[in-house]
Amino acid sequence: MSSDNRIAIALLVLRISVFIVMLMWTLDKFVKPDHAAAVYQNFYLISGLSNQIFYIIGAIQLIIILGFVAGFQKRWTYLLVLFFHAVSTFSSFRQYLAPFDNLLFFAAWPMLAACFTLYYLRDMDTLWTVD
Repeated sequence: MSSDNRIAIALLVLRISVFIVMLMWTLDKFVKPDHAAAVYQNFYLISGLSNQIFYIIGAIQLIIILGFVAGFQKRWTYLLVLFFHAVSTFSSFRQYLAPFDNLLFFAAWPMLAACFTLYYLRDMDTLWTVD
């Protein structure tokens, strides 16, 4: 198998796995908007948002991540996914100060690296893309 094929397969696997995580975070806004509100309040310092706002945010996010998993408009969808995850990762800085009480938060770093890799190598991500 050529290096190009191996890279394309690896990038496809990364894209699908990042999509799965982002999909669950997006669905959380529809299924448990109260949980999404608590996350926004605790990590982004934004409070008082209604369920309808989370449905709108979730719908926009769903459109973006569907474009992302389809490889559509890679420059923008991959960049937005990287931005979303970077904000999430860096807004959790307090959890990193007590690492053994918050071990799961450290899983955000390899995912951030995956998001960066996908954005940086987006031109090489060619399998199952519509772009």
